[in-house]
Amino acid sequence: MKFTSCSSSSELMFPSFEGLQCTNLNAVISKHILKVKKNNVKVSNCHAKRLFISSHLMPGHLEGLHTGKKQLEDAGQKLEFVRTLLIDNYDSYTYNIYQELSIINGLPPVVVHNDDLGWKEVCHYLYEENAFDNIVISPGPGSPACSADIGICLQLLLECRDIPILGVCLGHQALGYVHGARVVHASEPIHGRLSEIEHNGCRLFHNIPSGKNSGFKVVRYHSLVVDAKSLPNELIPIAWTSSSDLLSYLETQKSDIVLEAYESQKGQKSSFDSFSSKLKNGTSWPSRHTERMGNSRVLMGIMHSTRPHYGLQFHPESIGTSFGRQIFKNFREMTQDYWLRSRSSVVSERKARHAGLPFRGIPKRKQLVNDVDARKSFGMLNLLNLSVPSSGFTFLKLKWRKFNHLASEVGGARNIFCKLFGDHKAENTFWLDSSSTEKRARFSFMGGKGGSLWKQVTFKLSHERGGNLLIEDGQGRIRSIFLEDGFLDFLNKELLSLRYEEQDYEGLPFNFHGGYVGYIGYNLKVECGMASNHHKSSTPDACFFFADNLIVIDHHYDDVYIMSLHEGQTATTQWLDDTEQKLLGLKASAAKIQAGFFAEKSREQYMKDVEKCLKLIKDGESYELCLTTQMRKRIGQIDYLGLYLNLREKNPAPYAAWLNFSKENLCICCSSPERFLQLDGNGILEAKPIKGTIARGLTKEEDEHLKLQLQYSEKDQAENLMIVDLLRNDLGRVCEPGSIHVPCLMDVESYATVHTMVSTIRGKKQSKMSPVDCVRAAFPGGSMTGAPKLRSMELLDSIETSSRGIYSGSIGFFSYNQTFDLNIVIRTIVIHEGEASVGGGGAIVALSNPESEYEEMILKTRAPVNTVLEFQKESISNRVKQSS
Repeated sequence: MKFTSCSSSSELMFPSFEGLQCTNLNAVISKHILKVKKNNVKVSNCHAKRLFISSHLMPGHLEGLHTGKKQLEDAGQKLEFVRTLLIDNYDSYTYNIYQELSIINGLPPVVVHNDDLGWKEVCHYLYEENAFDNIVISPGPGSPACSADIGICLQLLLECRDIPILGVCLGHQALGYVHGARVVHASEPIHGRLSEIEHNGCRLFHNIPSGKNSGFKVVRYHSLVVDAKSLPNELIPIAWTSSSDLLSYLETQKSDIVLEAYESQKGQKSSFDSFSSKLKNGTSWPSRHTERMGNSRVLMGIMHSTRPHYGLQFHPESIGTSFGRQIFKNFREMTQDYWLRSRSSVVSERKARHAGLPFRGIPKRKQLVNDVDARKSFGMLNLLNLSVPSSGFTFLKLKWRKFNHLASEVGGARNIFCKLFGDHKAENTFWLDSSSTEKRARFSFMGGKGGSLWKQVTFKLSHERGGNLLIEDGQGRIRSIFLEDGFLDFLNKELLSLRYEEQDYEGLPFNFHGGYVGYIGYNLKVECGMASNHHKSSTPDACFFFADNLIVIDHHYDDVYIMSLHEGQTATTQWLDDTEQKLLGLKASAAKIQAGFFAEKSREQYMKDVEKCLKLIKDGESYELCLTTQMRKRIGQIDYLGLYLNLREKNPAPYAAWLNFSKENLCICCSSPERFLQLDGNGILEAKPIKGTIARGLTKEEDEHLKLQLQYSEKDQAENLMIVDLLRNDLGRVCEPGSIHVPCLMDVESYATVHTMVSTIRGKKQSKMSPVDCVRAAFPGGSMTGAPKLRSMELLDSIETSSRGIYSGSIGFFSYNQTFDLNIVIRTIVIHEGEASVGGGGAIVALSNPESEYEEMILKTRAPVNTVLEFQKESISNRVKQSS
C-alpha cells in the first residue's frame, strides 16, 4: 500500500489564481493530504461509491418525486416543497444540515458524496429530470484548491449559474476560489469558537440581527479563509466578524436577553434583494469591499452579483450558532421566490442550453429521484445492510426471578460475582459493572459460560475485505467462517434472526435481557466508512459471548434478578433454581483483595506528534484530532480478577466492565466513565461524549476551583462543542428528522480521580434502522477520532505507530430485544498473553499546548497504571510472605 499527496485536478481547467501570501496554496494545502493507493490507482476518502439517500420522507408532502417535475411546470405558484441536492464533502457535520433541511424544506434532501456522480449524471438530474430546486455544498476538510477535497463542487459553481446554491465553510471557500479569489491561511485556526457577526441585510439574513451585542453569534470551524482583498467584482461580501473578539460557548449564553428582545421586535419581511443594484454596486462594502472590515475582521459571507449563489464561512447547522435555522429557512424562501420569478424563462433556458449534451444512460443504482417507492427501497436502509437473514429464525423464551433488597445482604455486586463466577480464574465470564452509580448508572450485568445457547464469537479482520470468525459453543466445538461482508453485517443478521414475546420481559426496568456481550475493536472502523487500517491489531477485532444466563443488580433499589434464555418451548428452570440457592446462601464479605510501564512514545515524541496535529489543523485538514498512545508492561500470571476488583474500588465508573476470553488469553479490566451509544426499548438513541478532563483537587476548595476551571476553559468547550456537533451528525444518519436534541451541554461530572465535561445527545431512531445500523453510523465514537471523522482517522493512522486494538473501541451488550448499550473503551487495562496495556490520549485543537496535552494523557492513564503497579507489588509481597 502506498500513499500519495493529492494535487489539483487536471480535468477542471481554471485561470491561475494567486494562492497563499508568499507561497503556493496548492503546495501548502496538498502537502499533508494522504490518499491511499492500491496498485497505483488512487482511492478517495471512502472506498465505496455509496449514495447516502434518505429513505425517510416527511409525511403528507408528496406522493412521488416524479411530481417534482410537475411542480416546476405549474406557473404562477410557489413551490410546495423544496428539493435539495446536498453535496457531502466527506464531512462530519453534513447530516446536521440534512436534519435542518428535512424540517424546513418539507422533505429530506438527497445526499451524495462529492465524487459519487459524474458531471453528465448531475446534468441529467438537474436539467433533464428537473429533480432539484437548489444545491447545498457541505463543509469538509482540506481546500478548494485540491480536487480530491472538493470533487464536483467547483464545476457545479461554474456551470449551474441558474440554480440557487448555498456553500458552507469549504463550500463558501469554493465559491470564492472558483471565481478567482484567493483562499489563504487565517491569522489563526478557529475551531469550536464563536464570533459575533455583522451583515449587510441581504435576504439570506432576513429577520436576523447584526453587529456587536446583537445576539447573532456563530460557530466557526476553519483554518483557511477567502481573502477579502482578492474578491473579484462579481463576488459581493455580505457578512463579516463584527470584531476580532472570539467567544466560548458559555460566554454566549449571557446574551439570551438580547436575543429575546430581538425576537419580540422583528419587522416585516424584507423584499427580495439578492440581485438589487445596491448590492451589485457593492454599496454595502464600499470600493473594494474592504474598508468597513478593517484589519481585524474576517469575511464570513459572500454572494454572486448575477447568480443565486451564496457562501457562509461559519456553520449555521451547529448547535451553538444562533439563527442557524432562520438562515436555512431564508434560503428555502429565496429558492421559492427565485423559481416563481424565473420559471417561465429560466426553465426553458436550462433545457435548451443542455439539450445538446450527450447524456449517457444512468445506472440503475443511481436512479436517485424517480419516485418515492424507489427512494424508500434504496438509500440509507440498504446502504447500512438492513437485510433479513435467509436462514430462518430462532424463537427465544425468557424466564426470570426477582429478589427484593438482596444485594447488600449478600455483600453487593463484588461478592456475588466472586462467589458465583470467580472460580477457575473467572474464565469466560463478563461483568458490565456500574461501580459508580450516583445518578449515572443503575444496573450491573454479570454471567459466565453455560446454558444451551451460550457461545463465543471471535472475529479477526483479514488483510483485504472481510475477516475470519470463530464460533465456539458450550460443548467446546469450534467452527470457522470467512465473513466477506464483515462482522457488523454478521451481528446485524444474527440479531434480526431472533424472535421473542415482549410479555416475557414486561415489568423489567432494564434493557439487557440476554444476548451478545463483548467488545468491538477500534479497527472495525473499516466497516463504518474508513478505507483501510494502517496498523493490524494483535488482539481480535471483535469478541462476544452470547449470554443466555445472567444476573442483574439494581443498585438503586438493591434488588437482584436472575434470568435465563432458552430456545422455543424447551425452557427449564435448573439454572434458576441452582443460582437462587447459591445467592441465598451467600454471606456478606468484607475481604479486600515498581518497575513501571514502558511508554510507546517518549514525552518528546508525543509532543512532536501534537505539533504535527497542530500543523494539520492549521492547514485545514482537520478541526480536531484525538491523538493517542499506549503504555505497556509484562505482568505475568497474577490474579486478573483481583486486579479488576482493585481497579473498580480505586476508580469506580458507571460504564465499567470485566471480560475474560480465556481461549484468547485475553482479559479486559475497564473503568470507563463514558457511554458511546445506547438504544432503549422506546427507540431512543443516546450518546454521552466526554471532552475535557482535569484532575481532582486535594482539598474541597482546590477541587471546586479546578471544577470551575474546567467548566469555563475555552479550549475544553471548543473540544466538546465540536464532538457534540459530530455526534448530532452521526445520529442524524439514522434518526427521525427533527428528533435530535441536546438535553445536557457541557455539564461537568466528577469521578474518583478526575472531573470531566460531558454532553448528552438524543434522537428517535427511524423505524427501519436496525441496532447495528445505528452503531455503524456512529462508530468509532467521535470523542476518540476528532472531526471530520474519516479524514481525522486517516491522519491519526499515519501519526500513531501501532493499532489501538480494543482501546478506543466499545464494550457492552446487544440484547435479543433489539436494544443495546455500549461504552467507550478508556481508563482500561487490556491484558493479552501476559502483557498489560493502557491507552491514553486527548483531543488536539488549535488552542492546544503540546506540554499540556502530554500531561493530560498521563493524567488519563494514571488510575489504571497505578492500579497495576500497586496490585503487582502487593502480589509479590504476599508471595514472599507465603514462602517465608
